[in-house]
Amino acid sequence: MLRYPDPAQWSQEPLERRLEANSGTRAFVLYLMVTKRIRGDFPYLLERKLANIFVEVQGTDYEDDLRFFSAQARKVGFSERVSAAMTTSVIAKILLRTQQPLTQITSADLEEFETCCRAREAQTGISARPLLVLSSSTRQVLFHAHLLANPPLSRTQRVPLKDRVGAVNGPFAQFLLRYLERKEVTCTRKTVSSLATRLAHFGQFVTEADPSLASPAELTRRSHIEPYLVSLPRSPNTKSSGTLSVAEQSRRVRAAGNFLREITEWGWPEAPPRQLFFRSDVPRLPRPLPRHLPPDADRLLAQELLASDYRQAADALLLQRACGLRIGELLDLELDCVHEIPEAGTWLKIPLGKMKTERMVPLDPDTLALVDRIIAERSPGQPLAHPRTGKPAQFLFTHHGRRLGESAVRLELNRAAQAAGLGKITPHQLRHTYATALINAGVTLQSLMALLGHVSAEMSLRYASLFDSTVRTEYERALDLAKSRIGLPDLKEHRSLLPLSDVSVGSWHDTATIKSRLAGGHCLRSPAQQACQYANICEHCPSFRTEDSNLPVLEAQRKDALILAQDAKRRGWDSEVQRHEALVTQLDLLIERTRTA
Repeated sequence: MLRYPDPAQWSQEPLERRLEANSGTRAFVLYLMVTKRIRGDFPYLLERKLANIFVEVQGTDYEDDLRFFSAQARKVGFSERVSAAMTTSVIAKILLRTQQPLTQITSADLEEFETCCRAREAQTGISARPLLVLSSSTRQVLFHAHLLANPPLSRTQRVPLKDRVGAVNGPFAQFLLRYLERKEVTCTRKTVSSLATRLAHFGQFVTEADPSLASPAELTRRSHIEPYLVSLPRSPNTKSSGTLSVAEQSRRVRAAGNFLREITEWGWPEAPPRQLFFRSDVPRLPRPLPRHLPPDADRLLAQELLASDYRQAADALLLQRACGLRIGELLDLELDCVHEIPEAGTWLKIPLGKMKTERMVPLDPDTLALVDRIIAERSPGQPLAHPRTGKPAQFLFTHHGRRLGESAVRLELNRAAQAAGLGKITPHQLRHTYATALINAGVTLQSLMALLGHVSAEMSLRYASLFDSTVRTEYERALDLAKSRIGLPDLKEHRSLLPLSDVSVGSWHDTATIKSRLAGGHCLRSPAQQACQYANICEHCPSFRTEDSNLPVLEAQRKDALILAQDAKRRGWDSEVQRHEALVTQLDLLIERTRTA
C-alpha cells in the first residue's frame, strides 16, 4: 500500500491485481473499509470472506447494525448458522459498499448485489445461487424488521402469457393471448396458467398442421379438430416420460372447446361459424372410489409425522388429516382461524377454497392443542399479501418469514410415507381418509357435505358408496335366501349372540353388557357391539331444555348412571366409566339449570 499514498487509488486497480494482495494487505484494506476511508466494491467483496467481521467492526458504526440484523434473523426463525451467513456474506458487504446505516439500505442496494453475483457467475462459472438465496432471505429479514416496504418476490417468476403462447405459429397466437387476458378478469392466476398450457398445445398443433391458419374462424372439424382429438392419447406429458392421462386429455378438449364457444358468445368476428367440439369428444373419465388410507396405514403415517424433525410441515399434515382440508385451504389458514362459540365448542374457520365457499369445522381438544402448537412455533413478522385478495394477512403457517409452501408439505409427506413403508401418498388422500372415517362412524350426508365443503350431494355420495349399510343389508338378505334354496346352513345360527341370561336374570344394572340409562328406559348391547353412538345424545345436546316436571326423571337417570359407572369401573371398562361420568356431569348441569330457571 506504500505505492498508494491515497488509498482510493488502490480501489481503481484491476480486480485481478487487488486479489493478489497478501493477507496483511487484505486485513489493512478491510480496516480502511470499516473506517470508511475507502468504499468497498462488490466485485472485490464477493471474493473475500468476512468470517471475522464482528471482530473487525468493534467500536464502529457497523457493530450495532450487524448485531441487530443477526438478532432479527434469529427472531424470524433462521438458525444461527444461516443468520451468520446472511450477516457476513450479504448485509456486511452491502454496508461496506454503501457506507450507509442499516436503516437506509434499500431494495436497489440488494438488486445491485444480486446483479454482481450473476455477473461473477458469468465470468468465473461459480454458481450465484447460494448468494442469491441468502440475499432473498436477507430481504425477508429486512421486511419483517420494517426496514423494507415489500417482501421478496417469489423465486419462481411467472412467465408472461405472451411467452406461454409463443410456440404457436402465425397470428393465431394473438387470439389465444386476447382470450387469456380476458380470462384473467374472472379466473384465478392458477386457472389462467392451466388454460395457457392447454390452449398453447392446441394452438401449436393446429398451426403446425395448417401453417396458413390465421384465425379461429378458419378452423374446420375435419381438417383441424378431429386430427387434434386423435393426437391427444399420444401426446407426451411434459411432467413425466409418459403420455397425457385421460383426465388431462379431457381438460385439454374442454379448454379448446370452451375457447371457441366463449369467443362465439362474446361476439368475436373471428369466431368459427359453427360448433366444432361436441360432448362426445370429451373422453369419459374413470370414477375410482376415494383413495383413503386403511386404519393401520393411517396410524403408521401419524406416528412418523409426530416424530418428524420438520415440525411445521408435519403439523400441517396432521391438521389436514384431522379436519379434512384441501391443501390450498390448509396453507391459506389465517392466524385467527380458531373460533370459540358459547355452548357449541371450538371451531376452525376454513377460508375460501376450491368451491369459493367458507365453512366451519369443529375441533376436538387434541386438534385444538395441535393448532396451539403450530401458533407457538410459527415465525412472527409482518402480514403477507393474500394470494386471492392481495390484502395483508397473518397466515397460520409461516416459516422464516415466508408462507409454508405446498412443495414443502408434499416433500414431508413423501418422506413420512416412505419411512412408514407406505409408498406414495398424496395430501388429498388425507382428506379422503377423514371423510371415510366419518362415513364409517355413521355421519349423515348433510353433515359430511358441510364438513367437506361440498356444494352438491353428488360429491359427498362418492364417500357414501364406500360403506353403504343398505347395500350390506340387501347383500346379506339375498345371500341368506340363496343359501336356503340350495340347502346351505344359515350362518346366523352360529353367530355369537347376547346370552339371554345376561338380560333376564337379576337387575339389568349387573348384566355383563354395555348399558346405557336413557330418560325413558335403558339399553343393553353386547360388548362386541360397543356403546351406541346415539345413547344420551339429547342430554348432551346444547339445545336440550327440560322443565320442573321432568326433574324426577333426570334424578332417577342420574342415580342409575352412577351405578353404571361403578359397575364399569369394577369390570375395568375405562371408556364406559368416562361415558357414564360424563352423563352424570351433564345431568347435574341440567338439573341445576332447571331448578334455578
